[in-house]
Amino acid sequence: MASRDLRRVVALAYDGLGTFEFGIVVELFGLRRIGLGVPWYQFEVCSLERGPIRAAGGIRVLARRGLRAFDQAGTIVIPGWTLADEPPPPALIRALRRAHADGARLVSICSGVFLLAATGLLDGKRVTAHWRHAERLIARRLVMPPHREGGQAQYVRESGRSPLAGGLAPVLACAQEHLAKPLSIQDLANKAALSARTFARRFREQTGTTPHRWLTHQRLFAAQRRLETTEESIDQIAEAVGLQTAATLRQHFSRPLGTTPTGYRRRFRLLPLS
Repeated sequence: MASRDLRRVVALAYDGLGTFEFGIVVELFGLRRIGLGVPWYQFEVCSLERGPIRAAGGIRVLARRGLRAFDQAGTIVIPGWTLADEPPPPALIRALRRAHADGARLVSICSGVFLLAATGLLDGKRVTAHWRHAERLIARRLVMPPHREGGQAQYVRESGRSPLAGGLAPVLACAQEHLAKPLSIQDLANKAALSARTFARRFREQTGTTPHRWLTHQRLFAAQRRLETTEESIDQIAEAVGLQTAATLRQHFSRPLGTTPTGYRRRFRLLPLS
């Protein structure tokens, strides 16, 4: 690993740049404090895009350097990041990973943590985010999901439209609270005062999936949370989420996640703060 001068700071400008976060970085590193009588930071701005970049407030920013600026940077600052669903540009991800491997220090402000998360460099680490984005970050609904060998995502995505946004909300909320119990389509239909056929039709209309698939998804999601946050055994977790046995839980895990419950816990266990 190469030795880099941490006082050589490069800030990333991007389309949709947050001017508040960017202003903080410029104030801290870009304005020379001659009166302090100490060597100050060497500061520059780079961007992936060529030409003027749109920033918040109708401002345009023109960065003189491209991503090659990361090659000499000791400190790279990500002043926020767009929370669009599109993954970050692969060239940007590669540049950040390469700089980190060569000894650069990576720093983010607010939503900039999502870009760092997309690089995979935060896997297994505790990070902070603005409270508005904390749930999205902790739930791993990231701009780029973590992957395992073979490219399979190691988390359960939210399935389609939220069923709790429709008329079946009370019934499904009750189901989520009682996952340990055997729940059939008929049980849910009875609670909704509908026939099983009508319930299944309305369920698909509101959620875009079947009651069985939705219920399985909820049980897997609940199992993931328990694997991350408890010391319960695999058998205990399987019973608590309504999958009954560790063998059944492993079978359901292997299909969408391509891993085992034990493997998932090893990778995503949320360790207590020391």
